[in-house]
Amino acid sequence: MRVVSIVGARPQFVKLAPVSRAMADHSVTGGTAIDDIIVHTGQHYDASMSDVFFEELNIPRPDVNLEIGSGLHGAQSGRMLEAIENVLLQRKPEMVVVYGDTNSTLAGALAAAKLCIPIAHIEAGLRSFNRSMPEEVNRVVADHLSDILFAPTATAMRNLKREGLGGKASNSGDVMLDAVNYNAALAEERSKIRDTLQLAGTEYAVVTLHRASNTENDALVDILDTLNAIAAERIPIVFPAHPRTVAVLDKVGSGWRAVPQLRVIEPVGYLDMLKLVGNARMVLTDSGGLQKEALFLRTPCITLRDETEWTETVDVGANVLSGRDREQILSAVDDWLARPASLQAIEVDGAPFGDGHAATAIVREILQHKAA
Repeated sequence: MRVVSIVGARPQFVKLAPVSRAMADHSVTGGTAIDDIIVHTGQHYDASMSDVFFEELNIPRPDVNLEIGSGLHGAQSGRMLEAIENVLLQRKPEMVVVYGDTNSTLAGALAAAKLCIPIAHIEAGLRSFNRSMPEEVNRVVADHLSDILFAPTATAMRNLKREGLGGKASNSGDVMLDAVNYNAALAEERSKIRDTLQLAGTEYAVVTLHRASNTENDALVDILDTLNAIAAERIPIVFPAHPRTVAVLDKVGSGWRAVPQLRVIEPVGYLDMLKLVGNARMVLTDSGGLQKEALFLRTPCITLRDETEWTETVDVGANVLSGRDREQILSAVDDWLARPASLQAIEVDGAPFGDGHAATAIVREILQHKAA
């Protein structure tokens, strides 16, 4: 069976890794060879955001790198659509697999749908119910175009059923739990990031920021001022800065300076990030994936948004929504600092994100769809 897997951003590389391994394992032991052609759109083209992930996650190098790069949403998605269409016409896959909610997801689903190629969407059914988020538009369109929907949670399944998509959906569990389970011990053993940053034996928080709503104009500077206050008065912060965030800061925040306790560093690889988060006192982020990874690693989380598509992390008491409001952020930090240092009391294994074997279930269902 020939499959084209379309990815373009670091969260998608993480999701691809366990599925790619499951496909390879099935090709060896399952009796059906799967030819998985990996197409990298180049949406994340910086080596620190792309190349290092393929190396660390032991993913085969992409068969095709479209090198699309950044740009406005319409222009970027349009270039991807044209390039992916050409790849699909040349490679003639029996199925296209898309991941998550990026412009790469949208373009891959559109290209395959227009060529009448079946589509599988991994991480389907997520809804923030905020259509001002480009990711929300991407995931809704991808779900409605896809032939197989792999929902990571029961909440995602309910969302799909409400939209009339339940008949082609299944609750596969979350492939990011597969990835964390596979890599956490490896990260603890191999990563030297805490030694490099001289963090061993100290308490610290980890911050990531990249959403457009948090990195446009003065919003970013306001958040960074709040982070300065947290780092100076409450707990030191390590901030692996996304290239997008750095670029915005260069334009609108030339007068802003980090206090010494706020350490702004280059983006780090997946294993280093797992090591940082797994040993952190808390995480502050606007990333969807990091909310879950923090939970899987038993690290408290503050989400710098007013809503989340991962409501389960809030429901189990591992995540607090603060938005960008300074007082809400400071209050959330103080609340976590007043509690025990980890989330060991919270039970997450097996629910609500599955049993850690989502990739195997996904590959099995893809093959069943082909046989049907």
